[in-house]
Amino acid sequence: MMSREDFVSRFGGVFEHSPFIAERAYDAGHLTEPLTVGSVHAALSAVFRAASPLERLGVLSAHPDLAGRLAIAGELTEDSRKEQSGAGLDRLSPAEHARFTELNSAYVEKFGFPFIIAVKGLGKDDILSAFETRIGNDRDEEFTTATAQVERIALLRLTSMLPEAE
Repeated sequence: MMSREDFVSRFGGVFEHSPFIAERAYDAGHLTEPLTVGSVHAALSAVFRAASPLERLGVLSAHPDLAGRLAIAGELTEDSRKEQSGAGLDRLSPAEHARFTELNSAYVEKFGFPFIIAVKGLGKDDILSAFETRIGNDRDEEFTTATAQVERIALLRLTSMLPEAE
């Protein structure tokens, strides 16, 4: 079995800027070799779900705004940069960028965390449509939706890191 340090080094960023999830998953002892997408995702997601609401809020808050200031400044994590670029969020028109900025601000003000969506396979219009729909949710519904999206992002990241076969 890989060491705790190696596991956290490899998987600590799967949940954005939240290595505590990988640390706790390793410490729980539920991981077996060979590590697969399914087994690692299940272990990490179980820890995420068991985390306190404040800790889960911290994971949500660690995510960058879509097409936001970190993207403009080139300060996204490599995974986030690739994900946003793949969805075309690095190629918005000035009007589109203004709409994303407006929605990001309104969303954070309403919910207290950034809008999170697994962008793989989506285009900017799909994302904008989801953004405009979800901003009408209540906070509990949106917290649940955002945490499910975080788990989906983790799954997609793991899929690019590990073999699928179990």
